[in-house]
Amino acid sequence: MKVQKVDSLDFSGLENQLSFSGLDTWTNFVRSVYDFKVHRYVVLENSIPLAALSLTEVKHPIFGPYLTTDPFGSYGGFAFKNDAARDLLLYEIQSLAEQTKTEYISIHHGDGESIPPDNWIQHPTYSTYLIDLPSTPDELLKTFGADHRNHVRKSIKKGFKIRFGHIDLLDDIYEALAQCMHELGSPYHTKKYLQKMAESLGTTLEFAVLYDPQGSIAGGGVFIYQGDTIFNLHANILRRVRSAYAGEFLYWTMIERAIQKGLKTFDLGRSLIGSGNETFKMKWNPRKKLLAYWYLLAPGQTLPALNQKNPKFQLAIAIWKRLPSFIVRPLGTYLVRGLA
Repeated sequence: MKVQKVDSLDFSGLENQLSFSGLDTWTNFVRSVYDFKVHRYVVLENSIPLAALSLTEVKHPIFGPYLTTDPFGSYGGFAFKNDAARDLLLYEIQSLAEQTKTEYISIHHGDGESIPPDNWIQHPTYSTYLIDLPSTPDELLKTFGADHRNHVRKSIKKGFKIRFGHIDLLDDIYEALAQCMHELGSPYHTKKYLQKMAESLGTTLEFAVLYDPQGSIAGGGVFIYQGDTIFNLHANILRRVRSAYAGEFLYWTMIERAIQKGLKTFDLGRSLIGSGNETFKMKWNPRKKLLAYWYLLAPGQTLPALNQKNPKFQLAIAIWKRLPSFIVRPLGTYLVRGLA
């Protein structure tokens, strides 16, 4: 086996360990927006790929320089057929951290129960949540708790509407997500980010915008189709409609749509373990899957915690929620590029 640096990656035969953010199209899209440098490697044996890795180099004055496999995704960008190829690849890239003077390398993939090789640390911070889709929505509804079934049924009667689209919904989906993230105290990308994403991923991407009975934007989501799986990249609801079960309506509508398309799995997307998002997702009776978040730390560095549970960010989050949008939006773009 040998490790080779390449200009592009072909993940053929390794797809079972990938999410959408493992695809070269995803990495290229992110690079087109933020001009990040990308390092790609493959392990070959008799010209057959046994492992592949795509690392994005992020440099930010606040959040530091680091390398990561799935910028702004949940997991992906790393796939392997066996542990020997995996470990060889991870050993070879250790010198990259020194060359690029990064504080750490962060590798995310779907097998959180696996043990990383020497010098790498597994930090069990995130899980994803997989719904096995039956042949009809009613079959799934029967598996929910009584309260959740009731909330889903109530949500259908509230008068919400959802539009599905692509570039035609760009303005509305941006407003939905930007407002929701502002309420949560988190920065968000520019409209260009969503536009480039849609252009790069084409028909595999679908925007969904939720409207209240008066026709005002109430939330929305970005969903990506790959094989027989639909991935939830973003799905957020404005605070004013949460008590009317708007979140239940959005998720249930997406479930019905996925079943109509003949899909087998709905990946609800990653959430912090123990968070409110996780509590909401568990109501849908999914399979909880721990994600592998492996870190190689430079000497003297500690595990990063670039998420809202970090106590260091609590004051900043509280202030961010109270700032007007004309400050939050341009400043947020500067900040979020370092949170890949």
